[in-house]
Amino acid sequence: MQQQSPYRPITLITPTASMAPDVHGGRAKCLQRLIRLDMPVPPTVALSFDQVLEIAKGRLPDMGDILKHFVDGMLLSIRPSSQDPDWGGPGAILNIGMNAEKHAALCERIGEGPATRLFLHFVQSYAVHVHRLDPEFFEFPDQSDAEALESALAAYEDETDEPFPADPAVQLAEALQSMARAWDGTSARLLREAKGAPADAGLGLVVQAMVMALGDGECGAGRIQYVDSDTGQPQITGRYVPQSQRRRALMDDERAKYLTKDPRGPSLEEAAPDVFGQLVALGDVCRRKLREEMMVEFTVESGVLWVLDAVRVPRASRAAVHIAVALANDKIIPREEAVMRIQPTALTEMLHRRVDPNAPRDLVVKGIAASPGAASGTLVFSAQDAQACAARGEPCVLLRRETTPEDIRGMHAAQAVLTMRGGVTSHAAVIGRGLGLPCVVGASALTINSKRRTVKVPDGRTLVEGDIVTVDGTSGQVFLGEVDTLEASLDESFQTLLSWADDVRDIAVRVNADTPLEAQMARNFAAEGIGLCRTEHMFFEGDRLGVMREMIFVDNAEDRRAVLDRLLPMQRADFAALFDIMAGLPVCIRLFDPPLHEFLPTERSGLRDLAAQLNLSQTEVQERVAALSEHNPMLGMRGVRLGIAVPEIYEMQAEAIFEATVDIYQKGATVVPEIMIPVVSAMREVELVKSRIDAIAAQVSTTRDHKFTYKLGVMVETPRAALRAEDIAKHAEFLSFGTNDLTQMTYGLSRDDAGRFMSSYVQQGVYAEDPFHTLDVEGVGELLAIGAERGRKGRPKITLSLCGEHGGTRDAIRFCREQGFNYVSCSPFRVPVARLSAAQLTLEDRLGTHNLREKYPLTT
Repeated sequence: MQQQSPYRPITLITPTASMAPDVHGGRAKCLQRLIRLDMPVPPTVALSFDQVLEIAKGRLPDMGDILKHFVDGMLLSIRPSSQDPDWGGPGAILNIGMNAEKHAALCERIGEGPATRLFLHFVQSYAVHVHRLDPEFFEFPDQSDAEALESALAAYEDETDEPFPADPAVQLAEALQSMARAWDGTSARLLREAKGAPADAGLGLVVQAMVMALGDGECGAGRIQYVDSDTGQPQITGRYVPQSQRRRALMDDERAKYLTKDPRGPSLEEAAPDVFGQLVALGDVCRRKLREEMMVEFTVESGVLWVLDAVRVPRASRAAVHIAVALANDKIIPREEAVMRIQPTALTEMLHRRVDPNAPRDLVVKGIAASPGAASGTLVFSAQDAQACAARGEPCVLLRRETTPEDIRGMHAAQAVLTMRGGVTSHAAVIGRGLGLPCVVGASALTINSKRRTVKVPDGRTLVEGDIVTVDGTSGQVFLGEVDTLEASLDESFQTLLSWADDVRDIAVRVNADTPLEAQMARNFAAEGIGLCRTEHMFFEGDRLGVMREMIFVDNAEDRRAVLDRLLPMQRADFAALFDIMAGLPVCIRLFDPPLHEFLPTERSGLRDLAAQLNLSQTEVQERVAALSEHNPMLGMRGVRLGIAVPEIYEMQAEAIFEATVDIYQKGATVVPEIMIPVVSAMREVELVKSRIDAIAAQVSTTRDHKFTYKLGVMVETPRAALRAEDIAKHAEFLSFGTNDLTQMTYGLSRDDAGRFMSSYVQQGVYAEDPFHTLDVEGVGELLAIGAERGRKGRPKITLSLCGEHGGTRDAIRFCREQGFNYVSCSPFRVPVARLSAAQLTLEDRLGTHNLREKYPLTT
């Protein structure tokens, strides 16, 4: 026998009524909490999700079952009650029950003018929002209120072929059905799904007795909140409009009063100090009992306060963090709940400058949001021009078809980067996130003319070098001109929240950092070491690129060593700086990875300059460049393959690492460097490189008369490395899964080209998400699981980690925890997000998601 539900489809909200947010919606449940706190809430009836769904299908309940809870002749309002307030809902409809008889009674009570305006507004609202009639048919700006009312009633009858309904039951039924069907509309559904609502999210409705807020004595409507929406700091804000029900127009109504005493104009505190005092007290009750900062909607009728609704204060990310921390510090909520309340993405907004949502803007193109933040600057088309702008102190935006390692100095100089090609793991995206540089990639609708230094945008306009643009790396949008931005907002509450997160999380978070600047950022964000240092980026600094190119053109090992000896002290200084900044924390250094051709110029002017530098003919340079070119360089001579074919590079890097290690030891610090071999696919590759690195370590130890330890590991980027992890682990102390390339090789997709069709694939359900953005747990994840299991067979205490760009995402952290990984590593600005995500996942596991929500229930 099926158990009967304790919830009724139509419920009078009382302190003991059976109600739940997932049955009646958040607004209905919050009103019950207000009633339980003895707040003056008008009589209110809640309709459940199931009941509203039936209404949308045309199966209406008996209106008498709703109206019986209200005094005859009482005007009513209807408002939506979705499970999550952020999901929105149809607009409220006020003054249900208004008709000629009620109009006459109100004329006696509050005067003909206010009563007529009330009736007119109701007819207009009913026609437009219930029957979806054209608003223009009900606007009569040149008529008096009485004339406009007659015209509106006539227009309604003309448009619907029936007189305006006088029966409150008919008005109520039609309004309920209109709101129920509006929730199921395509636009409404897409809008709430974009805010995280499930496709089958339900809507409840609340029917509430209207408090007139019109008449003798102090009457009006208002809204009050007790903290600032931007900062979360205590501050009473809001407005109060005398003789008005129209709360939506509070901010624009010229009659609006301030709430607190203000030299700019009259206030509610002065007009009705007792009411104001009650409102202040209500805020404290809400904070302590509802465990949240609330915004209260209220009305005053003849000096009597009524509370119509209370919702969570709308808040920016900075305010959300401050509020959660303040509630925990005041012992209103536990610290664990403060950690659970903050969406990790909120921290991303706090870490970066962002476009002011209220600023005017001129959109020119939309691409893929690759690195968050916003910046404006003059448009430039080359790294050299970006550097020239930086030298002049002029902010610029670097536009490229796609970036290469040769563009790194230009990226350092630019305020933002925009590329035609690429995805979220492309070169521009990875470097942008590492530098905290706003970046939009995959803007394939652009047409670049490099010779003329122009770019054609989708609407046909042509931008030229020197035009000012604004790049919003958070949304993937690019605007013409300088758009107002809001600064990053890190404060004590931010640091406090993350320290609480660190107290509970059970997986370490390292950083991907290639430079001292990035390493220092990582320390500031409390990363627990460097999980990936990409050494190739160091070769583009200063004069190193020229030395690197000279080495590429050398024909024999002896001469290569001679050239690399000039790079050795530079590399040693790089590593020493990283070791010094990380102050004893682990530093994992990936040996040289990219193919050599990436260090060579591709444009004619660059080839001419290189020929002059090397004292070679341009033909010789072109022939060498052609000899190094590959059909598919990402699968060609790179990583360990290059390290075996040209061993002098790895030998120089190993020597620099070990000498830097000794230098740091002699300063009194301790460091255990971790050396990682990239693009491994066979055990023998590891054996060969390991034997050479061990020999270099012994040589440095003897030469410098100092013993040190180090760890050697493998970056698992090829499917074969994951499958053969048991053999590989016998020669490696750690396995770090590089999911950027592993995803690329598993799917057979170029991460730089996938952006052209990926959105179509996701929309058509081929892939649930972009696998370069969200870890593919089913496919790539299975390779990770196999690699972890087999790696432990080869070496039971092996260290496992994930160091791809996925490392900062919640899904990847969840997967790594389930697989028993030791740490994840991500770009510097993702470290705080990863720390918070890891803590929340730990808390969910400890209590279970269901129990967690019971222990820390949603408060609105």
